[in-house]
Amino acid sequence: MTRSYLSKLSSVGSAESKTLAPEATTERVETLPAGFLLIASELKNMKLRSDYRHRLLSLCSDVGLAAESKSGRSGADFLGPLLSAVAEICSDFDPTVNAEPSLLKLFRNLWFYIALFGLAPPIQKIQQPTKSVSTTLNSVGSMGTIALQAVGGPYMWNAQWSSAVQRIAQGTPPLGCNRLLFWNAYVTQTVVLSYGQCGISNVQKHHFSVSLVDCSNLRLVVSSVKWLEDELELNALHNPGSRRGSGNEKAALTQRSALSASLGGRVDVAAMSTISGVKATYLLAVAFLEIIRFSSNGGILNGGASLSASRSAFSCVFEYLKTPNLMPAVFNCLMAIVHRAFEAAVIWLEDRITETGNEANVRESTLFSHACFLIKSMSQREEHIRDISVNLLTQLRDKFPQVLWNSSCLDSLLFSVHNNSPSAVINDPALKASVRSLYQKIVREWISISLSYAPCTSQGLLQEKLCKANTWQRTQPTTDVVSLLTEIRIGHSKNDWTGIRTANIPAVMAAAAAASGANLNVMEAFNLEVLSTGIVSATVKCNHAGEIAGMRRLYNSIGGFQSSGAPTGFGSGLQRLITGAFSQPTQAEDDSFNEMLLNKIVLLLQQSVSIAEKGGEVDKSQFRDTCSQAAAFLLSNLASESKSNVEGFAQLLRLLCWCPAYISTPDSMETGVFIWTWLVSAAPQLGSLVLAELVDAWLWTIDTKRGLFAHEVKYSGPAAKLRPLLAPGEPESLPEIDPVEQIMAHKIWVGFLIDRFEVVRHNSVEQLLLLGRLLQGTTKSPWNFSRHPAATGTFFTIMLLGLKFCSCHSQGNLQNFKTGLQLLEDRIYRACLGWFAFEPEWFDVNNVNFSMSEARSLSIFVHYISNDGQSDARGRGHENGTYLVDMDNQCHPVWGQMENYAAGREKRKQLLMMLCQHEADRLDVWAQPTNSKENTSRAKISSEKWIEYARTAFSVDPRIALCLVSRFPTNTNLKAEVTQLVQCSSSHSGLEHAEPIMLIWPRHSWVEMASLYSHILDLRCIPEALPYFVTPTAVDEDSVLLQQLPHWAACSITQALEFLTPAYKGHPRVMAYVLRVLESYPPERVTFFMPQLVQSLRYDDGRLVEGYLLRATQRSDIFAHILIWHLQGETFPSESGKEVASERMLPFKHCCQLFVSILLMASPLKPSTCLKGNLKFFDKVTSISGVLYPLSKEERRAGIRRELEKIELVGEDLYLPTAPSKLVRGIRVDSGIPLQSAAKVPIMVTFNVVDRFGDQNYVKPQACIFKVGDDCRQDVLALQVIALLRDIFEAVGLNLYLFPYGVLPTGPERGIIEVVPNTRSRSQMGETTDGGLYEIFQQDYGPVGSPSFEAARENFIISSAGYAVASLLLQPKDRHNGNLLFDDAGRLVHIDFGFILETSPGGNMRFESAHFKLSHEMTQLLDPSGVMKSETWSQFVRLCVKGYLAARRYMDGIINTVMLMLDSGLPCFSRGDPIGNLRKRFHPEMSEREAANFMIRVCTDAYNKWTTAGYDLIQYIQQGIEK
Repeated sequence: MTRSYLSKLSSVGSAESKTLAPEATTERVETLPAGFLLIASELKNMKLRSDYRHRLLSLCSDVGLAAESKSGRSGADFLGPLLSAVAEICSDFDPTVNAEPSLLKLFRNLWFYIALFGLAPPIQKIQQPTKSVSTTLNSVGSMGTIALQAVGGPYMWNAQWSSAVQRIAQGTPPLGCNRLLFWNAYVTQTVVLSYGQCGISNVQKHHFSVSLVDCSNLRLVVSSVKWLEDELELNALHNPGSRRGSGNEKAALTQRSALSASLGGRVDVAAMSTISGVKATYLLAVAFLEIIRFSSNGGILNGGASLSASRSAFSCVFEYLKTPNLMPAVFNCLMAIVHRAFEAAVIWLEDRITETGNEANVRESTLFSHACFLIKSMSQREEHIRDISVNLLTQLRDKFPQVLWNSSCLDSLLFSVHNNSPSAVINDPALKASVRSLYQKIVREWISISLSYAPCTSQGLLQEKLCKANTWQRTQPTTDVVSLLTEIRIGHSKNDWTGIRTANIPAVMAAAAAASGANLNVMEAFNLEVLSTGIVSATVKCNHAGEIAGMRRLYNSIGGFQSSGAPTGFGSGLQRLITGAFSQPTQAEDDSFNEMLLNKIVLLLQQSVSIAEKGGEVDKSQFRDTCSQAAAFLLSNLASESKSNVEGFAQLLRLLCWCPAYISTPDSMETGVFIWTWLVSAAPQLGSLVLAELVDAWLWTIDTKRGLFAHEVKYSGPAAKLRPLLAPGEPESLPEIDPVEQIMAHKIWVGFLIDRFEVVRHNSVEQLLLLGRLLQGTTKSPWNFSRHPAATGTFFTIMLLGLKFCSCHSQGNLQNFKTGLQLLEDRIYRACLGWFAFEPEWFDVNNVNFSMSEARSLSIFVHYISNDGQSDARGRGHENGTYLVDMDNQCHPVWGQMENYAAGREKRKQLLMMLCQHEADRLDVWAQPTNSKENTSRAKISSEKWIEYARTAFSVDPRIALCLVSRFPTNTNLKAEVTQLVQCSSSHSGLEHAEPIMLIWPRHSWVEMASLYSHILDLRCIPEALPYFVTPTAVDEDSVLLQQLPHWAACSITQALEFLTPAYKGHPRVMAYVLRVLESYPPERVTFFMPQLVQSLRYDDGRLVEGYLLRATQRSDIFAHILIWHLQGETFPSESGKEVASERMLPFKHCCQLFVSILLMASPLKPSTCLKGNLKFFDKVTSISGVLYPLSKEERRAGIRRELEKIELVGEDLYLPTAPSKLVRGIRVDSGIPLQSAAKVPIMVTFNVVDRFGDQNYVKPQACIFKVGDDCRQDVLALQVIALLRDIFEAVGLNLYLFPYGVLPTGPERGIIEVVPNTRSRSQMGETTDGGLYEIFQQDYGPVGSPSFEAARENFIISSAGYAVASLLLQPKDRHNGNLLFDDAGRLVHIDFGFILETSPGGNMRFESAHFKLSHEMTQLLDPSGVMKSETWSQFVRLCVKGYLAARRYMDGIINTVMLMLDSGLPCFSRGDPIGNLRKRFHPEMSEREAANFMIRVCTDAYNKWTTAGYDLIQYIQQGIEK
């Protein structure tokens, strides 16, 4: 067949060929090549295949030479038909094995002709369209045309030939000149380049010349005469000192041009001047071969089923670089070939980024094979090979980050320097040290980068490698691994990486702490040493794996499996233990052990879940041990082929993924992250299964409203706890489970998910789609999320994950899902904007790191969307808008009616960025309250921009616009725009009324107006919108806007109280709304504001408030009792002494007296036994003061006892008026004490009380002071404000202490005051010692530094800070030491609020100029340093700042509470502008940072102020009150 094929070629072009039948051509072109292919495919014997391979390659060499002897004929037409057979016979040839030199020469000849004839597929990255070239036998062309078109395309020949060339490339060894000659031994050739018409020289026995190319009188001729010269040229590749071979420079220039093009221009043609034509052709052949290796199948060579580093085609391409003494030009070309081959590999990998299933596995295995080879090549002795290995490895790592977390790559990095070093390195100490240093540098960089993106998975892999190193007998690798890891750390301190990396996200950092296995509190700051924690965790994993192996061996050895016909029972097992005769356990024995242990572990995990569901506390260590054993057990059975327990292991895997979600605590989630990381690191094949279960568990938490998705009101934090006093809505019962705990669990979980995303985003479309399912379920509704302020960081972190996921379409991973991804991005933006539809809240967990992590999470989110905005601005918005917006009705599935998607998207994005940045700044202030540095880098926002923000926010959700105003309360442009939007939306119900509005906003389109008016129903559900249209002006004008009030949702009580003030003139619609609000809440809740309700009777011309009060008394006994006492407190003349004022108040006082009579006569609630009994009982106690007044001081105490003995209890329902929850069970007649007073004789009596809602058998004392002749109403107001502040602090989670003791006016100049239990005044403490507070605390609580002393100091700090905030707002004066109490725990309590707001002792001289008292002795406790530098002082200031910020949030509620008492005749309202000054002290015009700095200055000003000490001195001199 070979001779026949050659003979057919020899006849082509001859005279005889013209008379041959067409069948002869068919035989040459089709029949004979098909025969060659059939033989190649059917041969199975390796020896026969090897022989046939040699013969077929020899034929190709002969055909290549013979083809060029035919003038005007193309060599490709002769060689091309044979390529399929060559590809088939080379399909099983391993190019990395040592082959015979003759075979290597034949491969070289073949590729020389492939390059020469243009048979290789184009290798340029971008193919330029060119004119097609004929493939007939008669086609002719210049050498330059063929060579250049072969490089750049399009392909000129049969597509089947191109495929064959690609297959041949996988089995071709390197064409290196240092290992073989270029031509066959039996053929001598030389290339002669000449101008003019060249004839054919004589053909000798073994030498014949061939016309290669004829174009424009240029012909390349092979001649026997020139053999020696060409051989010298080929040898010159190795010897840069040899002289350049002769030849036609024009033809050589053509080949160099083709070579330069094939190298992508990396080497200019001018730089190849020392390369002759034949050298250029040889290098072109090398370029074709090596680039095609990578472009055809990614660069995997023939040689086996497994893909390892040895199969990487880089093993071939690097062979050229090992040739010593290469000419510089040749070396540059070879280096360029290496880079072009690498580019081809990258393109091949990138083109398959969307593959799934087995194709994806092949792609990843190819990538990892190349990476492992490059890692191992860093130990080569040639420096340039090491350098290019590092260079390519770095590029590969940057383009395909998944190599960072590949186990084989990490193995190669950590251990290959010891296992695969060439002998040259070992024998050269200097070179060995250099290579080790290079490896150490790369390893540190590799691990640091991997940790910066996926610290959980990276730590899991490192722990696995440490386990592996620990099992080796040799210690040297282990020692080096340890030394490499010693300096690598992650945590809250400065890390090795810069910029915004994944590991900088607080949630990811928390997950990393959990994955480390270290006993870290993820809410605390930590600095994690990778080595130490890795060794500990690796040891733990090894121990658990050893436990499982030991249990399996013991179970099998003692006869745990009973089989028929075999020795059974414990005796036989014991015998096996004694003799040590352990045989390999059978599959049945393993199955039995697996079933037994599976049942046990599953039962333990189910028990943990059961405990959590019943509200119990799961034992942390036991749960962790059980999960660790389960993971070790699961991993130990992965290699098993048994199918008997598949369902059991599937259940075990499911439980390991679901249990942390069921338990939902930070501890359980830390355990979960540790276990999940262990599983996916030790067995990457489990990655999809683990993630699938986690996605299902995550979606379950959405359905069951847990943690981040607990969107019920009771889980919303401060807003829920302050209902209905300061926040609108029905009061909610407190949740049984701490929502912050579950939110923290979700935070750790989100960190792990982001970690997994970074690992799989580039190489696993399946896992990306699983994450997409999770994100779709998460963002399905923008209202699915908890509104607890502690969820802020976690919420925006999961939103960040969503945006990162959406960016995958730009990488190509999810390019087929662009529409879905854009819709998901819109959902994310909608959810993010929805977060700002609620008032900004504070929350404190008494942990600095938690607050800082929240601020950090927001900052990272802002950074991401800011950068995303810059990259997305170019051409993406229009594209997205075209495929997401229905152009017929312009209705977007997320945004609804819209006109221009791209413009709207940009506006919403800018709004979100501004809101997120503001929230990040807020949280930063909360996290660092004493950092006085203000952020001045924020760009100033124009008034037009604020208006745009308002309209954009209102179009998305009116609540966002309303909350925008609450964030920027002093922005007049913003408030005016939102007011206009609310009023227009409230006054119109459809577009038929829109014409006048279009005159106001001519820039608004009808589509935008439709969006605005669609919110009319939404607005009615928003109580916060009331102040925008229920205004004094609207009342004066009797605006149509007020017609909406009957349909409006109920506001808070403090908001309703504002509408009772004279400014609203008792408008019927407003009053009807107020009464509806008050009646919607339980009377016991409204009782707190009884003083304000009583005062509102002054303006109750329509007797509407009176009607409400009567109805409320019918619903609640306690409400009726408290109302009567407060009404009685108003039935005496004013203390001002001004008859005008008395005459003005007279109608009100008569009204109060009449109302009391009506209540006592008409109340259906057992007035005789309950109401009248309580009134009579405490009137008797109060009247004792009048009996004592004539008695001497010595007789008064005995007189109290006599009078108390006369008083009898009036039933089981008797309670303290100041505390309805305290039922009176008796009077301690010996407890009566007369107190000093200028006029009457107040007395203190102690009662035995029980808690109405607690244990009725637990009796405790409660002392009360009964005053006569003093007006207690001002104390009531001050303590109301203090009680509101206490509730605010508790709701926000601030550890501040206030004690609003009970005070109740019970009649004209009468009142009851609760005694603060277990307290002494500072003046009383001074009577027993001469020392200051610092010395007294040491006497009472022990030496400084002792636990009891520091606990007392802590209590003093938190109480001082609480009263500092209250004092700033209320401005209480007369703060002498008799008005400061200290309880037995060291807490400070202020009493006696006779001077507040604008009044002060001494004729309002305001001598006490500090905002709160902070005397020298108090600073000694607060600030041991004495110069405001101590940690305790910083703690005090931080608490003061946070308390002040928390109070500012509810400024309006506090002011409304005070404002309704303005006409009460209380002394605190007798001068100045008390309400205006109170508002000023809140400083609503200040930003959060400015307000924090203001509070810092207040603290500094109060520090040991001289006026404070001066006032104490005055009181000591005048009243004898101890200083």
